[in-house]
Parts: sequence; structure tokens; C-alpha cells
Amino acid sequence: MPGRNPDKFVLKRKDKLFLQELLRDGQTPLKAARRAEILLGRTDKHQQVIQLSDQVQRDVTTIWRVCERYRQSGLDAALYDAPRSGHPRIFSLRRTRRN
Repeated sequence: MPGRNPDKFVLKRKDKLFLQELLRDGQTPLKAARRAEILLGRTDKHQQVIQLSDQVQRDVTTIWRVCERYRQSGLDAALYDAPRSGHPRIFSLRRTRRN
């Protein structure tokens, strides 16, 4: 993104090990796995955000957002979305018949 200064992203050692295990698990939700790849990509190869966005096929804004969420709130906030407010949707199994 124009105007952003490159920054050194630091991932805690225990978080790095956890993310690597999370990717090997095979049961990890796709959204969390993609965010784990972003966090590992920023630390492992010290890549710039633009290079990493090409590698993981995500927008640079997404990469900045995930890294910033990690810095401010930790690993859980970076991997998983917070619960949303409001009543969850309820889907009916009953089909409507079309004429």
C-alpha cells in the first residue's frame, strides 16, 4: 500500500510453533489456515507484504489487517473472528413448493 512504511514483524516462538502445528493438523478451518500462512510468511522469509500477497493470493490489506490484529490482540484475535452481535440466522429445512 502506498504510504505505509515497511515494518519488522515479530512472531513469538511459541506462536510460530503453534501455527506450524495448526497447518499440519488437517482439521483447521480454511480461514484460520490462510491467516496462519500470512503470519508465518511475514516472519519466516521476512518478505515484503506485496511479495507475500502474491504468494498466498490475498490482498495486501488483508495481510496488514491480520498482522495488526496479532500485534494488538494476540494470536487468537488474528486467527479467528470475534463473535458477532445479534440473533444467529435460523434456516428451515422445510422447502417451499413452486407452482
